[in-house]
Amino acid sequence: MKPKTITEKTNLHPRNLDRFGYNFEELIEKSPELQHFVSVNEHKIETIDFSNPDAVKSLNKALLLSHYDIQNWDIPKNYLCPPIPGRADYIHYIADLLASSNNGIIPEGETVQGLDIGVGANCIYPIIGNSAYGWSFVGTDIDLKAIENCSAIIEDNPKLIDAISLQQQTESRFIFKNIITPEDKFTFTICNPPFHASQDEATKSTVRKINNLENTKTTKPVLNFGGHNAELWCEGGELGFVTQMIYESAKYPMQCLWFTTLVSKKENLSSLYKTLNKVSAVEIKTIDMAQGQKTSRIIAWTFLSEAQQKAWKF
Repeated sequence: MKPKTITEKTNLHPRNLDRFGYNFEELIEKSPELQHFVSVNEHKIETIDFSNPDAVKSLNKALLLSHYDIQNWDIPKNYLCPPIPGRADYIHYIADLLASSNNGIIPEGETVQGLDIGVGANCIYPIIGNSAYGWSFVGTDIDLKAIENCSAIIEDNPKLIDAISLQQQTESRFIFKNIITPEDKFTFTICNPPFHASQDEATKSTVRKINNLENTKTTKPVLNFGGHNAELWCEGGELGFVTQMIYESAKYPMQCLWFTTLVSKKENLSSLYKTLNKVSAVEIKTIDMAQGQKTSRIIAWTFLSEAQQKAWKF
């Protein structure tokens, strides 16, 4: 029996290249190693085992090659292997946000510069943002190994060399300090903050996630999307990290059009809104987005008035 194709994923952004599901035939043609991980599930739909980190990595390699012409993408063992459609959605929603400050037109090209806080070893946001809209990026991370891996990805893909620069954040308690210099101007910042407040909390969450994926009971975590300490947890968790980001952003009010971050936990929003009001953010937006089986959201804020936003040079 021929496997069914997946119907439209209406929870994904209209411009998302995976909105109509994964075309495994096409992906395997581009990246034959993916074949080992594809099977047909009980609904007669081709899929992979998302609890298997090797399968997720292989799918990512194929998607990056097929959609974005990225060669030799790889990440070190135990580093975060992000689900590409969710990461692409964040980029597309940022494009819509920038259009709201630009007479409804999405600004494209290298003069649109993004700052990726916590670029990780995967370099996903800069890759997608550059491929989809021609934007340029600065990617920062506290982890030197992650920065070195991004550097290797960029060297293997010469079109990225002028588009993405990398900088290690040498003081882990800071987010923008040491990174934004007085002459910098960023069109937007982007961030997928660490969700958890401790390693123990991160481990328990992973066990729960795997049990949900496999309908089994395990106490031994295997991270399907990977991730190690700095990527998954920090003191104060997501709320602490984003609160620090908001306070720091107020020190660079005219140097960035839109500050943005993902917020995974809905219960953190009211506290974050209070902090944003405390630092006198001029405009605050919350953008809902579906991330796989869970709902997430982007919060965006600016210190620029409507007139200043319209005058921003893209």
